[in-house]
Amino acid sequence: MELIKLTHENLAQEHICCAISNDRDVQVVSKKGWLEERLDDGLVFIKGDVRGKCFIEYISAEYAWTPIEASGYIYIDCLWVSGQFKGHGYSNLLLNACIEDGKRAGKRGLAVLSSTKKMGFLSDPKYMKYKGFEIADTADPNFELLYLPFDKGADKPRFKSTVHNHETLPKGLVLYYTNQCPFTAKYVPLLENVAKARNAALQTIHIQTTEQAQNAPTPFTTFSLFHDGQLVTHEILSEKKFEKILESRGF
Repeated sequence: MELIKLTHENLAQEHICCAISNDRDVQVVSKKGWLEERLDDGLVFIKGDVRGKCFIEYISAEYAWTPIEASGYIYIDCLWVSGQFKGHGYSNLLLNACIEDGKRAGKRGLAVLSSTKKMGFLSDPKYMKYKGFEIADTADPNFELLYLPFDKGADKPRFKSTVHNHETLPKGLVLYYTNQCPFTAKYVPLLENVAKARNAALQTIHIQTTEQAQNAPTPFTTFSLFHDGQLVTHEILSEKKFEKILESRGF
């Protein structure tokens, strides 16, 4: 498999990642718009020369859309290989490309968001730890910040205090999200309609800048649903799953 690095020149014609084929789809438009702006910040998106989920996305941690302190590290937004592409060593190929890139740039190491067990939209902790990643920090309810230091003496990355202090969060249902994942462009409006139909007040907070993301109350700024200051889920919800959550919470 050959690897393709997205640039301003090829972004328009390249398939970006997930099982979305129509370039006019709101999800594709949203993700490519987000990518185009982040490329100027040094974001790297490397994909296999296929149409499917086989890619890695990373950026210098100083520009990462997550509330961490990881100066000198590269932060992996997403490493996703699935379907027919699993089991061929492509995850290793993509991760090695990131490692080599980081070492050439003189970085301290890599950092990535994971969890205590394998969960959707987060890096598989078993695989990352098999590749040498260690736990640098944790955050409730089950987030783990993993890191792979290039120098064993390198300082550990850590979460910012904002992910631990939720006393000032608004009451009720609050959804924080970004356009980093294409699925939010489709599902956030659908969830807003579900909440409206059930007379459930849902406040949606669209994170649109690096500064906002780096001071967010959740490690997973792509999508995090809170209720009365407590994280309900980081997984992007379908309408049915959201309805079940509303029912369980009395809406």
